[in-house]
Amino acid sequence: MTVLASLVAIVSLCWGSALVADQGTQASAYARESRTRYGETSPSTHTVVMEGTSFQPADLKISVGDTVVWVNKDPFPHTATSKNGEFDSKEIAEGKSWENTFKTKGDFAYVCTLHPPMKGTLKVE
Repeated sequence: MTVLASLVAIVSLCWGSALVADQGTQASAYARESRTRYGETSPSTHTVVMEGTSFQPADLKISVGDTVVWVNKDPFPHTATSKNGEFDSKEIAEGKSWENTFKTKGDFAYVCTLHPPMKGTLKVE
């Protein structure tokens, strides 16, 4: 690999990782593609913010082995509870977080059991 190609690979990986934190699902796909293209297979951590009685992002695509951290920024508790029983955060207090690492592929619809209009989906590839 030439020096220029190595530099492009490093910049792509760093840029892709920064986008994951800032842009959500679309950037996650780009970063995952960059990691695969350049041989990096380490798991990623994704953040879902609970604020204004909504999940942000509401729809998220991740890879097997990735971790999702739900952060509650509302002044009251929330949950992240899958409809199929795959995961349940229990109550996450104001300013607190909960994380789960996903080890199997699947589509997971989830809700806040305390505020049922709060809905999200998680696709694990």
